[in-house]
Amino acid sequence: MGALLGVGVFLFWWLGYPQALSYQEQNQLFLWTGDYFVNDVRIIGGFADWLGEFFTQFYYIEWLGAAVLGLIYAVFYVLAVHTIDEYKLSQSVDSDAPGRFEAASFALIPVALLLGFMGDECVLLSYVMAIILSMSTFLLLQFVERKSQTSLWWADIVVVPALYWLAGPMAWLYAALRAIYSNGWKKTVAPAIMLIVHLLAVRFVLTQWPLLTAICGTNYYRRFNYVEELQIIIPAIIAVFAFVMSFRKWTTSSVSPKMMRRVCVVTVTAVAAIISFQGVIKGFEKEKYELINQDYLIRNERWNDVLANAEKTVVPVNFWSESVNLSLSMTGQLSNRMFSFFQSGTDALIMGMVRDNTSNLPTMEAFYRLGMVNESMRYASDIQESIMNGKKSGRFTKRIAECCIISGRYEVARKNLDLLEKSLFYRDWAKDAKTYLGNEAWIDAHPQWGRLRKFGFKTDFLYNYGELDKVLGQLFISNPENKMALEYFLGQLLLIGDMKSFAQYLSWAQQYGGYPSMPAGYADAWNCIQNHGNVPGSPFAEYARRLSASAQQMHNDMEQSESLH
Repeated sequence: MGALLGVGVFLFWWLGYPQALSYQEQNQLFLWTGDYFVNDVRIIGGFADWLGEFFTQFYYIEWLGAAVLGLIYAVFYVLAVHTIDEYKLSQSVDSDAPGRFEAASFALIPVALLLGFMGDECVLLSYVMAIILSMSTFLLLQFVERKSQTSLWWADIVVVPALYWLAGPMAWLYAALRAIYSNGWKKTVAPAIMLIVHLLAVRFVLTQWPLLTAICGTNYYRRFNYVEELQIIIPAIIAVFAFVMSFRKWTTSSVSPKMMRRVCVVTVTAVAAIISFQGVIKGFEKEKYELINQDYLIRNERWNDVLANAEKTVVPVNFWSESVNLSLSMTGQLSNRMFSFFQSGTDALIMGMVRDNTSNLPTMEAFYRLGMVNESMRYASDIQESIMNGKKSGRFTKRIAECCIISGRYEVARKNLDLLEKSLFYRDWAKDAKTYLGNEAWIDAHPQWGRLRKFGFKTDFLYNYGELDKVLGQLFISNPENKMALEYFLGQLLLIGDMKSFAQYLSWAQQYGGYPSMPAGYADAWNCIQNHGNVPGSPFAEYARRLSASAQQMHNDMEQSESLH
């Protein structure tokens, strides 16, 4: 059953949500160094964190990451089965008590809940590792007790604090299971007392941690000092099932134990299937994962796939518009089809800085491909520093190194490449990139770096985001071969509604764009200008009406606010 479950989980992640694996991998950078290990395990729950990060690095290759997750789910399930059924092994139980077959059904419930819970992109694999460590430690000590035929209640005095440090607050599951399967008061009280002592130590000694974080997990969830209900419910269900199985009998006056077991197995399995279905619907929110998928496709330069998905699903936010517009530009379609897709507003091409680890991803990519590598590096650095649990990122570190190579900041590039060399999947790329440091001829001949170096500004300067159209215009003037800058410049003029400037610079499209005829998008916009927007069925006219309505609403809100004051 565990192997079958593992295969199902593998197919679920590999075929259904490879973008989720990419997202998790890009928000950490696992280093194969002793310092990295020590830095993790020096804090509460650090070993579970280290294990979670170790396995997450394999998400870099989607099928391999999905296979790793399939194995982890299978191990989780098998351990849950043995944990729930441990009573029959540790106690003398009559034949009417439930056994391994029923436990195998019960264990599907926490697995189903876990599948939905991991749809939350902030859930870290360290959470699963912490539960696995707690169940493994419990089963190991139970096994030793059976073999030695001796109660090892005193071992909890060592095990509970050690497990608390290695796996974090999830050690409460171990303590609960030891109490459930106890033979006497010593075996029940010892783990409970040790757990309480360590929780008090957290409160009064380890004061650098917020109480909620220290009690519920320092790195189970990416958002700091935040706890989801399922974070507690999943291990609690394992403990509850273990408690029920420890005394429940199936004997009744009218129904045979065998029939009761069959009914139980069928019912529990059906419940687990329903939970899985509902968990996937609620946990893997469609619009959120559509945006994550856009970034995943852009990261892998699958521009046509971005557009194909955009024709099926529209998410009315700037992230979606930026991703689609970038893909249109990279496939040479922006001037023709820009307003055939939803445009979020004046920020639909390039958005101002938002300090989180997702919103500015398409902006970072757009700046890079425009040749504005300093801005791309700034965005990559800010996005990396905005990762909520303070981790570095292989993807963003790589982008920073690329930008530094293009702009000639070789010492900064070397520091980032040294870091990447200590990873598994970025090592070879970093070693190759190091050979370019200081070699101007090689960089100029590089198919991407050389082209972006030519496109970029030759001098540094500060600019106002509100005048982004002017910056894009200057970028094009500095190198008229930069067709993307020309398209972004004219597109930005249309987004902000500067029809006068668009009419003035439209000749650039004819002179430098290399179009065989006037692009359909520009022709539509020009037609709207000439007819004052009265062009039925015009994609640009529809955007202009929406922009005008939005501006009017803002004006009315400001007037109302002033009148209130």
